[in-house]
Amino acid sequence: MRLILLGPPGAGKGTQAHRLVHKHGIVQLSTGEMLRAAVAAGTPVGLKAKDIMASGALVPDEVVVGIIADRIEEPDAKKGFILDGFPRTVPQAQALDELLKRKHLKLDAVVELRVNESALLERVETRVAQMRERGEEVRIDDTPEVLSKRLASYRAQTEPLVHYYSEKRKLITIDGMMTIEQVTSAINRVLAALEADSAAKAAKKGARKTAKPATGAKKAAKKAVKAPAKKAKKAAKPASKAAKGAKKATAKAKSRAAGTKAAKTRKVAKKATKKSAKAVKRLTKRR
Repeated sequence: MRLILLGPPGAGKGTQAHRLVHKHGIVQLSTGEMLRAAVAAGTPVGLKAKDIMASGALVPDEVVVGIIADRIEEPDAKKGFILDGFPRTVPQAQALDELLKRKHLKLDAVVELRVNESALLERVETRVAQMRERGEEVRIDDTPEVLSKRLASYRAQTEPLVHYYSEKRKLITIDGMMTIEQVTSAINRVLAALEADSAAKAAKKGARKTAKPATGAKKAAKKAVKAPAKKAKKAAKPASKAAKGAKKATAKAKSRAAGTKAAKTRKVAKKATKKSAKAVKRLTKRR
């Protein structure tokens, strides 16, 4: 199963990703961790990323995609993965689509955890206040001010992915304001339905493949039945032709016979006429 989790900071993506990893036996792929691992391993893409990171610049999308391409080839990613921190923008999502297409893989679902931003800010404010009351140190990136900036960045860059994946019919929206257990149950229900649908399609495809030989046999049988009839028809053609010829010859012969008879009749009549003329001539002379 290959998944992407979408949602603003504080929506609970990390918690749900961890649970999905254990349930489905897949791996969670964090772009930050993958970059560090590639740099440490000294891979060609890692060395390229190292030079860019050393200069203080942002790692380009093509480098990140290259690292993901290498990572998903590893044995532990064969069953599937959850992408964490990527894609963050529509161009990154398009690059990911191209990568999966080249590897003949498909994205199963994009799970969006939809939350109320005001409620998130209240949660952070409450948590910070409680930590300060206990005398605990508050992380510099765990304050309402920092969260507000991160939320604004999410709306501008990442939220358009909701529309992008919705158009591709990959988006599943879950109410992230429910309890952690309720969110987990909702995600599991939807993914179970997707798996069942995928299995049904695979079975249907298999049934079609099985039916193809039977269809071929049916066509062959039909052809075999037609063949003798075709041959008989072909064989009958000369006979038919001969019959037509004979008929034509008979008609011709009849015509000739009729012509000969008429000629004879004309000859007899001519002779009779001559005889009559001679008889008249003799009678005339006697007188």
